Amino acid sequence: MYRIGFDVGGTFTDFTAIDTASGAATHFKTSSTPHDPSEAIETGLRHFVEDLGIPATEFEFVGHGTTVATNMVIERRGVPTGLITTKGARDVLEIGRQTRPHLFDYSITKPEPLVERYVALEVSERLNADGEVLMPLDEAEVIAAARALRAAGVQAVAICFLHSYRNPAHERRAAELVRAELPDAYLSISSDVLPEFREFERFSTTVINAYVGPRMDRYLERFISRLEDVGFETAPRTIHSNGGLMSIDTVRAFPVRTCLSGPAAGVVGAAKVAMASGFPDIVTYDVGGTSTDVSLVCGGRPAFTTSRLVADYPVRCPMLDINVIGAGGGSIAALDDAGALKVGPRSAGAFPGPVAYGKGGTEPTTTDANLVLGRLDADTLLSGRMTVDKDASREAIDRLIASPLGISVEEAALGILHIAVANMGRAIRAVSTEKGHRLSDFALFSYGGAGPLHSSAVAVETGIRRVIVPAQPGTMCARGILLSDVGFDFVRTGVRTASETGWAEIAREFLEMEADGQDWLANEGIPPEARSMEYVVDARYDGQNHEVQVVLAEGAEFAQFVEGFLAAHRQEYGYDIDGRAIEIVNLRLSVTGASAARPESDYAAEDGDPVLGTRQVYFGGGWFETTLYERAKLPVGQKFAGPAIVQEMSSTTIVEPGQTLYVDPTGTMIIEV
Repeated sequence: MYRIGFDVGGTFTDFTAIDTASGAATHFKTSSTPHDPSEAIETGLRHFVEDLGIPATEFEFVGHGTTVATNMVIERRGVPTGLITTKGARDVLEIGRQTRPHLFDYSITKPEPLVERYVALEVSERLNADGEVLMPLDEAEVIAAARALRAAGVQAVAICFLHSYRNPAHERRAAELVRAELPDAYLSISSDVLPEFREFERFSTTVINAYVGPRMDRYLERFISRLEDVGFETAPRTIHSNGGLMSIDTVRAFPVRTCLSGPAAGVVGAAKVAMASGFPDIVTYDVGGTSTDVSLVCGGRPAFTTSRLVADYPVRCPMLDINVIGAGGGSIAALDDAGALKVGPRSAGAFPGPVAYGKGGTEPTTTDANLVLGRLDADTLLSGRMTVDKDASREAIDRLIASPLGISVEEAALGILHIAVANMGRAIRAVSTEKGHRLSDFALFSYGGAGPLHSSAVAVETGIRRVIVPAQPGTMCARGILLSDVGFDFVRTGVRTASETGWAEIAREFLEMEADGQDWLANEGIPPEARSMEYVVDARYDGQNHEVQVVLAEGAEFAQFVEGFLAAHRQEYGYDIDGRAIEIVNLRLSVTGASAARPESDYAAEDGDPVLGTRQVYFGGGWFETTLYERAKLPVGQKFAGPAIVQEMSSTTIVEPGQTLYVDPTGTMIIEV
């Protein structure tokens, strides 16, 4: 039997299949199809079934990573969406928060709300902060609002009432009334999507869930249809933003939870593969064609957050703490109005792609720069399956960058890479140094199609001493899906002062959440012996506005909570306050169903000489005679010094002059910087 995972990226769609009997992994990449991502998925699946001869019925697990929901928000391609809310709250999305990313930059504007004001309708109802009814729901007003939204042609409706996180009764009754008037509309209610306080974030998350829901549902229909056409019978699972897997039905109900689907899979896989090689503390560094995603893993546990911005819209739900910037293999290099060289965030994507791809691209990218410098060659992209035109890359860099700046083409290309590396370094510091961590204590875990191309330079830029390059790094996100567990997160808000006498109430609420978690795992088909739960408390000092997360063991006592809070606060802020009252804000329960897959540990190199020859490659200081190696033939214990290039189907690894590389017992390459 086989397990297969695939990740739909902006430029490539990556596949990894594992034979459960032998543990052998097979990897494949194909160009993404942004007009219909399921088309590239079908292409890849047919490669395994028709070209490799593996019967579709042999696949016992199908895992899916997607950025469809994220792209819909970025490109504003969701459906017309209406909002029904408490009287007086229709402008919550417009008002937002009075925070600015750059305080004195008046050119920065807030994004337009995804719900236009004329379809943001108010109804009479009111709960207090404890969930007690101050004003009953006016059902006639709800029906009138639903009819008005139907007349306006909305296809999705978000229902967000004040304090519904404490009592969902009004929202659920309103949903029943709206569903009777708009039976074909997609409904999202905030007490289901995000039962937490902070109205703006709750409203925003619920509206995004509704905004992308109908088109996500149609995408899933096409996706499932293509699976059936190829002959797959196994129900697929999709990875969501916290690194867990969920069923298609759960994705349909909560598409907003897939906003970091693919990147989260990569972090989960990186943490497990790095741990197998003895590196519990890593910075994950994933460079694809469009973006660079970085995250921190401490002690084998990825860092989590409860909120982030997606296209400048707040999304609040449990997710891995991943910093995403517009820097990848397709990032476009150009001169700005002042004549300075900039790289990204604009990307050539899959179409038209870099100039060298010959698909209509006219602006040079980081991939074109790597080709000009000899770091990539025609036979290195997808093992020679993708033809490239290096001369076209050179002409574009000369015409648009080198000649206007009065420098050589090589200097211009190297400048493009230096700027890209500096951008990536800033992203890494944002998740590490700025959060109180010392980068020299971490290894850089490099993956993605373009990660190993730049990781040696990024390590120098950030002061990291080791780089880890897993097998087939270009398909790490697909491999991570196979290593991910089934999981979901439950949350309850109840602001209260922490005390030993009140801790029994906390334990009782966790027990109630456990029952919900067990029901969800049972519906997902997870056997009891594979289930586990993690208990988290969001807490803060009295007078603070932001919380830290305290991870607790099952049955933890009050003293253990206090000790954990002080440690978490010191890590986040560098201090604690003796004697200050602690407030508990949210209780979180993360439920998990353990995956059957684990990182492969038995590695055997293919027979033959790993040395492919030499090539002239440009580094700082000029051209260097550089040895080329074939990754699949590097034996355990192999060690060599740079400059060197290691080639494989999904990526190319650069070892710069003065650095050394060795292969550990798992087949993972370690570069000493």
